[in-house]
Amino acid sequence: MEIRQVKYFMEVARQEHVTEAAFRLHVAQSAVSRQIAKLEDELGVELFLREGRSVRLTHAGRIFYDHAVIAMEAMDKAVQVIEDYLNPEAGKIRLGFPNSLATKTLPRVISAFRNQYSDVGFDFKQGSNRELRDRVEKGEIDLAFVSPVPEATAEIDTHVFFSEHMRALIPTHHRLAKQVSINLRDLMDDQFVLFRTGYDMRALVIDACKQVNFEPAVAFESEDIYTIKGLVEAGLGVSLLPETLLIDQTPVGTVSIPVSVPRVTRTVGVIITKSRTIPPSEKLFYEFLIKYYNRLNEFSL
Repeated sequence: MEIRQVKYFMEVARQEHVTEAAFRLHVAQSAVSRQIAKLEDELGVELFLREGRSVRLTHAGRIFYDHAVIAMEAMDKAVQVIEDYLNPEAGKIRLGFPNSLATKTLPRVISAFRNQYSDVGFDFKQGSNRELRDRVEKGEIDLAFVSPVPEATAEIDTHVFFSEHMRALIPTHHRLAKQVSINLRDLMDDQFVLFRTGYDMRALVIDACKQVNFEPAVAFESEDIYTIKGLVEAGLGVSLLPETLLIDQTPVGTVSIPVSVPRVTRTVGVIITKSRTIPPSEKLFYEFLIKYYNRLNEFSL
């Protein structure tokens, strides 16, 4: 079995059309058909059902495709690791991050890193804390920004860079809009706009509400920070968001107010695999992050 055969097979499976797959692979259609036939002969099973000019995976083809994806990702990573070893300052970093860090924290640190290492590329993976932890554990990525930072495990190490306060985001016509600070319990009768279930940011807000003896009524859920802000701006609810997402970024028609009771904070940092040796480019980035935030923390003292 050749890697070329597997690549041709995967492209045909994605396109469900041999001619289109050949076009995207920049090879003759006959070459693709020939390699697929050789692969089927070697495996002893049909991988595709022919339906006129189109094809679709058989049950066996789907099984082979799912495993081929994993194998090719591992092969691509192996090639990338070798390239990184040859030149860690020109490799590619696979980095995960949650939506709540996408608008300010991540762009700032990436910009600072690229000022020193302009040839390093990034492949970004976005998701909830849970999804990012799963990806690190499975080896899909080795490093991810997270917030709040979870406890370290046997598979994952953690590093906290900073903590920040949560602020209430409310419409300008809200009864508490003129307050200097608020007790979270004062919002117990309001509708909340929160991150969807599975996001730690949602759990953080719900736990804070429980500290002052109420369960928030969740009217809207989203995984997009701009959607959450927009719904509050439209007067459809209130929310609690990190201060870095509100400083200089408070939407027109809303105000952000410190929450005095309870004091709600979130930690921001990274998780990194313990079970694998991370590629040199990612190690370079991780060490840069430690130094970068150490300098910022020293400056703020």
